[in-house]
Amino acid sequence: MTRNQASAEFYEFPELLSELKTCRVQSRWKMTEPSPRKLIIAIDGPAGAGKSTIASRLARKLGYVNLESGAMYRALALKAIEIDISFDDEDVLDHLAHNSRIKIAPTLGGNRVTLDGRDVTQRVREADVSQAASRVSVHPKVRAWMVARQRELGENGGVVMEGRDIGTKVFPEADVKIFLDADPVIREQRRIQQQHARGISAEAMAEELRERDRRDRTRANSPLEPAKDATVLDSTSLSEDEVLERVETLVEKKMLPAASE
Repeated sequence: MTRNQASAEFYEFPELLSELKTCRVQSRWKMTEPSPRKLIIAIDGPAGAGKSTIASRLARKLGYVNLESGAMYRALALKAIEIDISFDDEDVLDHLAHNSRIKIAPTLGGNRVTLDGRDVTQRVREADVSQAASRVSVHPKVRAWMVARQRELGENGGVVMEGRDIGTKVFPEADVKIFLDADPVIREQRRIQQQHARGISAEAMAEELRERDRRDRTRANSPLEPAKDATVLDSTSLSEDEVLERVETLVEKKMLPAASE
């Protein structure tokens, strides 16, 4: 399989990408021809900080593609669960990644995730898969493979990619780097509200978040930390709209010089 074939199998959005080649920004950044250069926007942060919601809303406003890196790890973790592979066996997990068909198709309602032809969009959001993904993602070989795929997908710009190491490892040269954080208690409350409908207890959810934070921040390969040139936004006391407005301001400052070049 060629590099381009691997990329096409991982993310499937040819129609959307075709539209992005000619579309103008459909937001407050409307410009006259020529259209502004398409940016690479990296949004990193811990679980519960709100990065997925902000990335999705920002991408829709800009007419960009929202690349959700966490869905890649969760899909791989789900396959490991289904065929009973140890989350600690790096070599086997790396082989599994190379032999899986994981597709993520952006839709108006969010990213649709398929694994080997099956729609697993809802399944990969469940607690056991999230916990497994955190364990799978610590392995350098797995992360190296994921990072290579993510770079292929976003190298032409016009993307908002969110994760935990986008601004530090995947796209250290990203046009806009944001590290979205919040007080741990607030993040726990937000995640509990998100997961409440799935019947997960508040205690279990809080414990999962604390354990995930520990793994993300202490892993030897690509630990969770802001890029040196990232803008750190604390969303503890901000509403979703307020966070989005601040992110939009950062993007606007970057787009205006690009449009005048």
